[in-house]
Order: sequence, then structure tokens, then C-alpha cells
Amino acid sequence: MEKENSKKELEQFEKTLAEIERLGENEKTRKEIEDLRKKISELKKKILSELTPWQRTKLARHENRPYSLDYIERLFTDFEEIHGDRKYADDPAIIAGFGFYKGIPVVVIGQQKGRNLKERQHRNFGMPQPEGYRKAIRVMKMAEKFGKPIFTFIDTPGAYPGIGAEERGQAEAIAYNLREMAKLKVPIISNVIGEGGSGGALGIGVSNRILMLENAIYSVISPESCSAILWKDQEHIKEAAENLKLTSKDLFEFGIVDEVVKEPEGGAHNDHDLAAKFLDEAMERHLKELMKLSGDELVEDRYKKFRKMGVIAGE
Repeated sequence: MEKENSKKELEQFEKTLAEIERLGENEKTRKEIEDLRKKISELKKKILSELTPWQRTKLARHENRPYSLDYIERLFTDFEEIHGDRKYADDPAIIAGFGFYKGIPVVVIGQQKGRNLKERQHRNFGMPQPEGYRKAIRVMKMAEKFGKPIFTFIDTPGAYPGIGAEERGQAEAIAYNLREMAKLKVPIISNVIGEGGSGGALGIGVSNRILMLENAIYSVISPESCSAILWKDQEHIKEAAENLKLTSKDLFEFGIVDEVVKEPEGGAHNDHDLAAKFLDEAMERHLKELMKLSGDELVEDRYKKFRKMGVIAGE
């Protein structure tokens, strides 16, 4: 009830502000406009802070949220994409290539969903197949060979569960990536920018640092699939989302992610440039820390990070 009242109050403030701005800003109305904008901003923050896990899941899936290519375009220069796994095919669901970050040569891997129906079909709705993971690790090993840091952008409902993908070794491809990423002697920073779905996300997520956007999610299974398995229906999605502890706040408290990156007011979909700026600040800070470590220290750092996960206090 309180949340509904806040939404109604917000709508009224926005309506009043629009009416005043339509008449034109002057010395008499300037303070009133400033006060209204301040109240609107505070109400938006309050409403967002009270979102349920299921509401955040829907926000993480917002069709206008910035995807991997949106961040690549804003944060890296001279990006050159590399295609194919040298075994079967190219997988458009995973972007991989070389570029520069703050003048530093790096490798970038990202899962891409696609904006419209045609793009989504081409990108398989951001669900990678085995060749996508094999392409990713091929490029990561090239990064290690040439001493380049690796950035990954996680945004997938999960690995593609089709028969063809399973026949071509989906599980093996993901497992291979987990093992090989754990051994890479270069800094790896993963950014959960939307959905972090199951092994599909972890296949490019074994990193020294995991950064997670405020309204992103990261989970072993989607709320829909969890409801289907445990309750045999889709009536318990909200309950599943609550119990999965998939929000950035939960995962930071558990030590799964290293930093929660704030989003623009109302969510990353409202301002792609500002969302990239906030993520950029966190990425740069963590990269500077990791570049001080040797190759062996980076491997040890990654090992310790994942060994700590799931440990209950007092054990």
C-alpha cells in the first residue's frame, strides 16, 4: 500500500512539474521547480529501494537496458571483433575481440541479446552455444599469450539448452572454460550488466573481480525455471525470486560479487552514457589494483576468491 501511495505521489509531482515547465521557467517558479525535481528524485530512489527481487528481475530484463555492445562502444576504443571457435562455427550470442581501455590493450568478451526481433533471433536471445564458449576461451588464451587484461560482460538468460547444443558438448564447453579461466595469468574483470543466468553466465565469469550493476541479477537458475521444478507451475515465480537471493545486494553480502555499481536514476535503461560512466569508474579502479599482481598472484587471487564462496560463518 505504501509503495502504491509513493507511485501516485510521484505521478502527481511529475504532472505538476510538467505543467509548470510548459508555462515556462521564471524567477517566481524556479524554486518551485527545483523543489519538485528534488522530491521526484527522492521518491524514485525510495521506490527503487523497495523493489522486490521479482521486480528487479524484470528491470534486469528491460528491453532498453544497455547491452554488451553498448558498453563496448562507450568504454573501449579501436575494438576489433574476432569470430569463430576454429572447430565448428561462429556464435553471434558472444562478442569477442581486442581493443584499448584507457590506452591499455585488452580483450573484451560479452554476451549480446539483440535489440529487435531480427537481432534477437540472430543473437539467439543472448543464449550462447558451445562454439560461443569455445570462441571466448580461444580469445582469452590469446589475451594470456600477449599479456592483455580481460573484461567480460555477462548478460544471458542461460546457455542455450537445445538438442544441437547438447550434442555438440554444451556442458563440456562450459566446464572447460571454468577450468581454463581459473588458470589464466592475466587480470580478469567480469561485469554482470543484466541477467547472469546459471552456467551460461559462469562460462565467462571465473574472474578476479565480479562487478554487478545495481539492478542486475545473478543466479543458478531463473525464477521461472525454479518455480517449474519445485512447484510444477508458474504460480510461484515471485516466491522463487525471493528465495534465490539473486539481487546485487544479496550477492554482495554473500561475497559473490566484489562491488555493486550504481545505476542512473530509475535504472540503466534511462541513461546509457551515465550507466557506462559509473561502470567505467569501478572497472578502472579494480584494473589498477589487479595490474600490480604477477601472473601467479592473479591465479592465486582468483582461486581464493572462489574457494571462499559458500562458506558459512563459524565453519
